[in-house]
Amino acid sequence: MTALHDPLLTVDQAASRLATGTRFVRRLIAERRVEFVHIGRHVRIPASAVEAFIQEGTVAPVTAASVMGRAA
Repeated sequence: MTALHDPLLTVDQAASRLATGTRFVRRLIAERRVEFVHIGRHVRIPASAVEAFIQEGTVAPVTAASVMGRAA
């Protein structure tokens, strides 16, 4: 997605996409764990940054093959 077509989300909108509260999103911003943009006094989060945050936190499921291959 190019920068021109990457919508900027408010903190409330980002929280809705993550199914969390706004406090969590503000903490992500404060800790610099998610990309954000300052527009005057306002903070906006690119939709692609929210998607990237979700992808970074995605954990693959454990399969029987991966469990069988592990040494005990």
